[in-house]
Order: sequence, then structure tokens, then C-alpha cells
Amino acid sequence: MRDSFSRSIDYLRLSVTELCDLRCAYCMPPEGVCKREQRDICSLEELEELAAACVALGVKKIRLTGGEPLVRRGILRLVERLAALKALGLEELTMTTNGQRLAEFAVPLREAGLDRLNVSLDTLRPDRYRSLTGGGELDRVLAGLEAAEAAGFGRTSLNAVLLKGVNDDELAALADLARTRPLSVRFIELMPLGPAAERYAETFLPAAAVLEAVPELVRMQNTKCRMRNEATGNRQQATVDGGTGKAFPLGGRWHPASPASRMTDEGSSDDGTRNLDSSGVACLYSAPGWAGTVGLIPPMSACFCADCRRIRITADGKLKPCLHSAEEFPLRGLHGEELKAAVSAAIQKKPERHHLTDSALSESARPMSEIGG
Repeated sequence: MRDSFSRSIDYLRLSVTELCDLRCAYCMPPEGVCKREQRDICSLEELEELAAACVALGVKKIRLTGGEPLVRRGILRLVERLAALKALGLEELTMTTNGQRLAEFAVPLREAGLDRLNVSLDTLRPDRYRSLTGGGELDRVLAGLEAAEAAGFGRTSLNAVLLKGVNDDELAALADLARTRPLSVRFIELMPLGPAAERYAETFLPAAAVLEAVPELVRMQNTKCRMRNEATGNRQQATVDGGTGKAFPLGGRWHPASPASRMTDEGSSDDGTRNLDSSGVACLYSAPGWAGTVGLIPPMSACFCADCRRIRITADGKLKPCLHSAEEFPLRGLHGEELKAAVSAAIQKKPERHHLTDSALSESARPMSEIGG
């Protein structure tokens, strides 16, 4: 399935709800979202039908999003139904979650057929986490990560939004979570979308700041992306130096680490990088002895629209070919070939690129909480 610019579209982000049990400052207004009538949100059966149509057209990966997917009633049943699409060509079923309910759901999600998790984690400080999320508890996220690992989830990604003046003093500590476990800690540049647009100028932090905070990171061989150093304008590849440990998992919890706790470079390749899979649009980095990777996702510093292979379907059944476009295409009420034809037609409307760097403002008519991350 290709769009009008010959990009292969094989990745669907499917929002199952607009509701969330947190109020992250950059995502959702403090008062939350206006709760829709149940009839205005896709049923589990409709979500399954939409996903099946996309798989029939060539989608290989589905990520369930929200809001917070784990607040959706019947989410385990939906995961089980979507996992059955692997018999029809789906290769990976994943979910993005804030982790507040993950300890409870980790085992049943795995048993239902979920392959992988993305967990939002912008800070390792309990008070800061509570403030940033509008009342969330960091311990619940960490307990969820432990439960996910015990349940057999591998290659879990931790997503941290880069926020100047908020978590820019924790970049090394967050990256260090990938030192001893096979996690992918992904730093995502803030985008001027929804509530984030109001304070974008003062809170935007370029992804290159991570490389300055963790200079031992080395760009991996099998990632195409190179970060642009915002200070010098030059393409930057970090070099290896000693570095010091900031935080790592120990004894089932997350504790500060001393330099003596650092791993050796046993198991690394000859050039000091690890042969791990690429991660979509992320620029991948690692370091000698690290079990995991650090991914930088720079939508503002380095536009990756030319390689975008995703579409989004909102919880109310609208297909968005581009996150930052105002265009949406209604799919509810369509079935069979008519539904597949509508999906195909919408994909042909996928724009060549977003215009964030031109206007510093997303053209999307919805905030991220109503689209799905």
C-alpha cells in the first residue's frame, strides 16, 4: 500500500479512547477532555473491523493508543481479536501506555497476544512526575515496568518528551536506564500541538541536547538518521569517553548508580555499537556495554516525513493520514470493499510533509489526546 509519494504505508496507530487517567501538561488541558457519548466512540467491533481492513491493505504493525488504552473497557478482548489478525498478515501488535495500570494488566496483555510496549516516562523524580502528569504516581509506572518484564515483554520502549526547564536536568539519568536492561529510551522533541503550543517557544529542547548530556553515546551502524548539532550546525556523531553512571535498575527497583556500577563492554561489537533493530523514525544510539539503546525522535530538528509510513485512526473513527494535517476522513459506517476503498483513498491524500518548521504550529484540528500518540 503506497501513497501518492510512493511511501509504503504499513503502520497503523489506532486510538481506542480519548480518555486518560493523567493530565500531562503538554498533552491534555487541566480540565481534561469533554467526554463523548458512548455512541460517538467506535465499539470494539468497529475498531476490529477498521484494523482488519488496514491489514488487508498491507498494514504490518498496529499500535494501540489513547488517551490511555488501559482505561478502555474491554481492552483485553480487543487485543485478543487484533492479535488474531497475525494470521492475515499483521506482524506486530504494540501499545503505548502511561504505565499507571500496567502492573495489573501486564500478564493478561501478554496472554492476549500483545507483542511490545511503549511506556511514557518523562522524569524519574516522584514529585516532578506527580506535577507533570497532574497527579500520577511514579512508583506505579516502575512497578508496571517490572511486571511487564516478568510477563515476558521484551524490547520495551520508554518515551520521554524533551522539556526545557522541566526535565533537561535528567537526560543522562533517563538515558542510563538502557545501560543494563534491553530497553529503548526514546527522547521525543516537543511539537507545537494542542496545549504544548502555548508554551512551545520556552519549553522546546532539541534532541541533540541528549548527545551533549551523554557524550558516550555512539550512533548505531544500522540507523540512517544523523542528528544535527543545534549549536554548530554540523552532523554529530558522539564519541566514546568514560562517562559516569546516573541511574540503573537494581534489585527490582530504580536506584542511583555509582561509576563502579557501570557495565563492561562485553558483548558489544568491534566498533562499540550493538546490532539491534532500527526503531522507525528514531535515530538510534548506544554505548559499549549497554544492553539497550537510546533513540532520538526529532520532528522539529530533522523532518523525517519522507520516510513516514504511518496512518492514524481516531477513537471516533476518523483516518488522519498525517498527524499535523487538518484533513480527516470518516470511516464509521463503511464495511467490506467500501471501507478498504475509503482507507486507500485517504492514504492518497497523505501530504508530502508537515509544515511545523514553517509556521511553528501544527495544522491539526485536534490535540494529541484526541488523536493518539
